[in-house]
Amino acid sequence: MTATPSLPEGYEISTDPQRIDAGRVHHWLSTDAYWALGRSREKQDRAIEGSLNFGVHDALSGEQVAYARVITDRATFAWLCDVYVDTSVRGKGIGTALVAAVREHLRAYGLRRILLATHDAHGVYEKLGFTALDRPDQWMAHTFDR
Repeated sequence: MTATPSLPEGYEISTDPQRIDAGRVHHWLSTDAYWALGRSREKQDRAIEGSLNFGVHDALSGEQVAYARVITDRATFAWLCDVYVDTSVRGKGIGTALVAAVREHLRAYGLRRILLATHDAHGVYEKLGFTALDRPDQWMAHTFDR
């Protein structure tokens, strides 16, 4: 089993939807995340509403400093996406601890797999047991024109 890193002291993870700062999440993703640049607030709000959301918060101020979203049926499959750590707290292990907490939360559902896509963070996810697809030739995608 892969280790579960913990958050640095002074931070906490919550799945309470009321604690998600949707405006902040939208700003992060639509202005600084290569996969979501220009995403509308309305689209981001719909994504949050239809997903299992994880926020990392400063324990004293309550300010949200990181976010991850999971699309899942809570039985067989999950897609981890929109993982983002505010630039002011990067390098503290918050992102790794967040993804580990998501993984452990999803483990309880008895899922077969968690998928994700990344352009540049393979090392972060590999530390937590994620691997490249064994048989990428078996996977397909349909992309709608924008």
